[in-house]
Amino acid sequence: MAKYYVNNRAQANGYHEVHQEGCVWLKLAASTTYLGEYSNCVSVVAVTKIYFRQTNGCKYCNPSCHTS
Repeated sequence: MAKYYVNNRAQANGYHEVHQEGCVWLKLAASTTYLGEYSNCVSVVAVTKIYFRQTNGCKYCNPSCHTS
């Protein structure tokens, strides 16, 4: 199980990225929300849609959930 966070600031394309703990891009985010521990990024990206309509997995730490 990994700990996941969402960047509260959207990217230029409007998507909020979901990161795993330890991701270099997470460390650069100014404001994040802790989402909890999950066994895969698919589940956490679905849950993140409660907070933000447009969510996406980080290209580097969650490439299988990165869509745009």
